[in-house]
This record gives sequence, structure tokens and C-alpha cells, in this order.
Amino acid sequence: MARSVEVNGRSYRLPERPVVVVCVDGCEPDYIAQAVAGGHMPWMKRVLAQGSAVIADCVMPSFTNPNNLSIVTGAPPAVHGICGNYLYDTDGGVEVMMNDPKWLRAPTLLAALADAGCKVAVVTAKDKLRKLLGHKLRGVCFSAEKADQVTRAEHGIEDVLSLVALPVPSVYSAALSEFVFAAGVKLMQTQRPDVMYLSTTDYVQHKHAPGTAEANAFYAMMDRYLGELEPYGCTIALTADHGMNAKTRLDASPNVIYLQDVLDGWLGEGHARVILPITDPYVVHHGALGSYATVYLRATDDAAALAARLAQMQGVELVLTREQAARRFELPADRIGDLVVVSVRSVALGSARAKHDLSGLDAPLRSHGGLSEQPVPLVMNRPIRDLDADRRWRNFDAFDWALNHGH
Repeated sequence: MARSVEVNGRSYRLPERPVVVVCVDGCEPDYIAQAVAGGHMPWMKRVLAQGSAVIADCVMPSFTNPNNLSIVTGAPPAVHGICGNYLYDTDGGVEVMMNDPKWLRAPTLLAALADAGCKVAVVTAKDKLRKLLGHKLRGVCFSAEKADQVTRAEHGIEDVLSLVALPVPSVYSAALSEFVFAAGVKLMQTQRPDVMYLSTTDYVQHKHAPGTAEANAFYAMMDRYLGELEPYGCTIALTADHGMNAKTRLDASPNVIYLQDVLDGWLGEGHARVILPITDPYVVHHGALGSYATVYLRATDDAAALAARLAQMQGVELVLTREQAARRFELPADRIGDLVVVSVRSVALGSARAKHDLSGLDAPLRSHGGLSEQPVPLVMNRPIRDLDADRRWRNFDAFDWALNHGH
């Protein structure tokens, strides 16, 4: 029997011991640093000393869907096609969610490992990711959000609530992520999957900065469950889909450039359509405001000239044409619009002010999407011999670490 699989041009050894890859949504590296320094993560402190750890880069845009799919395909969005949570479907002339597997252009490593005979389990916090992560996967795949609706036919398991012994958590809570970890431990205890992928939600990170009591409590919870997995012989690799930063003015109000309003003022209404790929069904904690936007223009508009004008705006870090963005960020050129706009660390991008409901924000705005949220942790509880700390590691190297170097 073959002892490896090749997926999207990369070779992976089949696991000799259980492998767990964890994507901690919104895990700015400083969350771990602050929690470890404060004594809240004893397991992680030991792993940082005895295992492998680097600061890696996530893919751009630094949003949830593109990065989770990069992690499970081992490839950038130019290969797998998922370039946001949300896009403008130019064929249909409509804005749509990218949570349907029809948008996926590459196979996942998870499905390939299952086809090679591995027992695979996936637990994700939000259901928006489940169908993408579980595409063509013969194994267990369910979300914490809808844990009460699982069926063996669709999810490969039943009665998850009895297994985990926790109620279905609110989608706007730290408990949603805790359910993911608790389910992972129970699955390891009862089914002992060969490969398990756990993906959390960034509810806590959107509301609480590194080192705060709430953030430290979250990371202490995570540390406890990871420590419970290790006695089962698991190789554990942990990374993140993106970081997180405050997007506020000095008075703590949201610091936002409403790009649609700006472009309508410059060009007139109907010339530009601003798309915010951070948009998903769960906008209460970020108001659909992130640090990355794409702009679709009329064929008669001068994209290069507009890019140069936008780049001069206070708060804008980078403006790229379609071709430049596809090349620099490894994006599918047919899904990103004529311009890509990235704001600086403390600034978010909106469409039109009137389209954003910020009434749900009960804490200063924290969000992501830009280059400033690209650095993420990449950690494994096994040492890698001759680890090259100077190379550019990516979050989608997590499975390579765990399967090829974690024995």
C-alpha cells in the first residue's frame, strides 16, 4: 500500500500516529505570547521550548475561508479558488457567499487522506466552512454551530451532543470554539481518527485584545484541551487563518474608509462596485468591515489612474490592479475585481456608510484582512530537525509539518 499521497503538487506521508491540525481563528501571535507569559498556557509553554515554532504568513486576503482552504489544500487561493468569504459573481451579476463547494477548484488533502484509507474527522465552529472542508470527504465532518442537526448520512456521525456532553453553543460566544475542542478530544477518545482538523471562530479575538482577562481565559481553555489530546500520542500542529488588530480612532470609534462613498464621489454613481470579501452571515462583531476590498469598474474607467489616486489616501497601504494582485497575493485573477485595496493596520474598509449596521458592536472595532494581519503562529509539539527559521513559512505548511516532519 502506498505510504504517501500527492495533493496539489505536494507529497504527504500517511500518518504513523494520530495527527491533529488546529486552525485558531484570528490568532494574532501576541495572544499566545501574552497567555504564555501570564502562565495561562503551560502546555504551549512546553511545546514552544521542546517542539517547533515560527511566525508564518497566512494567505491574502487574511480572511477565514481563503485560509482554511489553503491549510487543507496546502496551496494558495490561485490554486483552490477561494479568495474570500464573499465575491461578486460576474456571470450572474450578483454578490454571493463562497461557501458552496462549486467554487472550489482543487481537491483537499483531507479527502485524499480518507481515500488513501485514513480515518479522517473535521470539526469546524461555523457551518459556513463545513461543506468546503468536507468536499468529497469520506469521514466525519460537522460544525459546532449545528451540532444538533448531524446525521450519519451527511456528517458521518450522529448524536454529537451526547458524545460531547455540551449544549449547542451560541454562534456569538467563546463556547462555540470550546465545543470544537471538546468534540475533538471525545472523537480521539472514542474513534481515534488518523487525521483530525479542528477550526475555531474568532468571536473572542474580535472583542478582546491579547493579554486581556477574556483572551487569556480563552487560550487557557484551548491549552487544556490540547493537553488532553497529547496523551493519545497525537502530533499536534497549530496555526491560524489570520491575525487581528484594532481598527479604531483615538476616541475608540471605528476608523473606516467608506470606499463606495469615496468612489461614487469621484466617478459618479454606477461606475464602481466595492466588494468586501470579509462579508459572511456573522457580521455582528465586525460589521462587515475589514482591511481588504476589491473594486469592479466600468470598462471605460482607467484602473491604473484610479489606483494611483486611491494609493494617496490617508489610511490606504496598498492598491493593486487585478494582474498585480493576482501575482503578488497568488489569487485567482477572475475573482478579484479590477482593483484590490488594502488599508493600514488601524484602518478598516467599508462600502457605503449607509450599508453598514454597527449597532451590534459593543466593543471597539477589531478586524482583519490586510497585510498587518498576515503574521500567524505555526507551532508543533514535535521538533523539526534543522528547522530553517529564516525561510518564509506559510500557515498552509501545517499539514506538511505534521505529516512529513512530526514523526
